[in-house]
Amino acid sequence: MNILVCDDDKEIVEAITIYLKQEGYTIIPAYNGRQALDILEKTEIHLIILDIMMPEMDGMHALYELRETSSIPVILLSAKSEDMDKILGLNVGADDYVTKPFNPLELVARVKSQLRRYTSLGGIDKENDNILVNGALEMDREKKLFKVDGEPIKLTPTEYNILELLMENPGKVFSSAEIYEKIWGEDAYATDNIVSVHIRRIREKIEINPKNPDYLKVMWGVGYHLEKK
Repeated sequence: MNILVCDDDKEIVEAITIYLKQEGYTIIPAYNGRQALDILEKTEIHLIILDIMMPEMDGMHALYELRETSSIPVILLSAKSEDMDKILGLNVGADDYVTKPFNPLELVARVKSQLRRYTSLGGIDKENDNILVNGALEMDREKKLFKVDGEPIKLTPTEYNILELLMENPGKVFSSAEIYEKIWGEDAYATDNIVSVHIRRIREKIEINPKNPDYLKVMWGVGYHLEKK
């Protein structure tokens, strides 16, 4: 699989390349957001590791442009630890983030987790039921399509997997920790912001009025569920 690693610090790109190559991935380097977008037009990429602070075009602007046409998974790198940077990145369309300095083995684990979800979108035929329907919502897991009132909706891999989990279990309430552990495949520690941002983005795509949702609802202090229609 091809992974695009974009950071203006060449030493960081080289270090990430060493660890990911050991896992069998092909690494394509870039050193600013504009280079990354140019590469994406010419090369098949399966995942992007994208730094936020870069010259010419920063990671946020590159991610915004990317999400207009592509749903491939993106892991943001940030030298800052403030929650606002992370939340902004998730709102723009990132699937995950890692704060510098980071443990290379943690980054590798997150890469593997994102790629598993990306390559398995709609993959498992559960009880030969590839079509999930709830009211105006329809998910075709074989074709990897999601529609609202018959209109295709573009979802990121993380959004798709969260929505699939909730559509498989209409009415069941999942806590933020349960959603994180099932979707990210790792133990949940202070993950409320990550999950809530993804829930907000899903609502903006599937609800007529995201502030007063018909489908994706919260039970305060407990978690989230998809209203059964």
